[in-house]
Amino acid sequence: MKHFLKIIAVAFVALLIISCEKDEDQAIINEVNQAKISSDKTTVVLNEVTSGDAVINFTWTKPTFNIAVVTQQQIEFGVKGKGFKDSSTFDVSNDLIKSPMTHAQMNAAMYSCGAIPDVSNQIEIRLKTIVGSGFFYSNVINVTVTPYTPNPDLVYPKINVPGAYAGAAGYADWTPGNSPNLFSPEKDGKYRGFIYVTTLASDKGKYKFAINQDWPGNKGDDGTNTGKLKVDGSDITASAVGTHYLKVDWSANTYSAVAANFGIIGDATPTGWNSDTDFVYNPATKKYEIASIQLSSTGLFKFRANDDWAIKFQPANADQTLVSGTAVQTYLNIEDTVTGDSGYKVTVAGNYKIELDLHNSADYKLKITKL
Repeated sequence: MKHFLKIIAVAFVALLIISCEKDEDQAIINEVNQAKISSDKTTVVLNEVTSGDAVINFTWTKPTFNIAVVTQQQIEFGVKGKGFKDSSTFDVSNDLIKSPMTHAQMNAAMYSCGAIPDVSNQIEIRLKTIVGSGFFYSNVINVTVTPYTPNPDLVYPKINVPGAYAGAAGYADWTPGNSPNLFSPEKDGKYRGFIYVTTLASDKGKYKFAINQDWPGNKGDDGTNTGKLKVDGSDITASAVGTHYLKVDWSANTYSAVAANFGIIGDATPTGWNSDTDFVYNPATKKYEIASIQLSSTGLFKFRANDDWAIKFQPANADQTLVSGTAVQTYLNIEDTVTGDSGYKVTVAGNYKIELDLHNSADYKLKITKL
């Protein structure tokens, strides 16, 4: 019994020591002087044309602490009134006390923190200093920023689909830097998009997946032809001539390919709901086109694949009136971006050229032009 009590006593003393050490660690770092940040502008209008030019300069004094510490620095941005919820950051070297930001860098920060493109946004900005797992903040400054709509090709992660098919589709054969891309709209390592294969003759329907527009780390079939990938795996062969919808889970090493050849259908078209008028792929524009079709102003139309309703492009949630010459974003129902079963319409009857731009799965575009 005495031996047992001794063990309990020793354990209790040990816990006290650990507790004291933790309390001491928590109290050991104290901010003596808060950081202070300023900018040379209070209003900024961002411009994609001059994206590489500096648009604003930040200057700051660093925080000081009661002991020597190793820090990291970031400039943090948030929409005013949100308390830096959904904020974005711009990393700056720890040896700097000032830094410019280019139009492109600032625009990327605005996009990430939820600022609305093409209108003025009140943005709060502060210096964030990281010490271990702790954070210390400077004063907050306010800057009015008008971002531009970012180029989706530069915003979303992507992988490349080089192959023997690509040259005939308007790119270059077996060239990762000049091939169709699959994008990740959710930025979660899962990629999707379309390729067009003109022929399967002479192995012209083969392709692989690459990343960073180069061959290192490329992935192909693992040899089982069951939708599994491996690094430097075998070439994948398209199942048929035409359009293919590809999905890749890069980390899980899986892929799928489904034929998806689109056409227009609807009571606004000459053949009504009975049959489709097919798109033709144009390698010069890399778009799917219908050169001319008569559309009425009293009906609806949609775009479906394979003369079936399983895969279709349509508005996000309600019937949409299209304006001649104005491109709009269109949505693919199998990507869970569509609510309901809406369609498109025009207010002026006549012959129209129709273009589907499917090169970026984060921003499919539809445009009609009255002839």
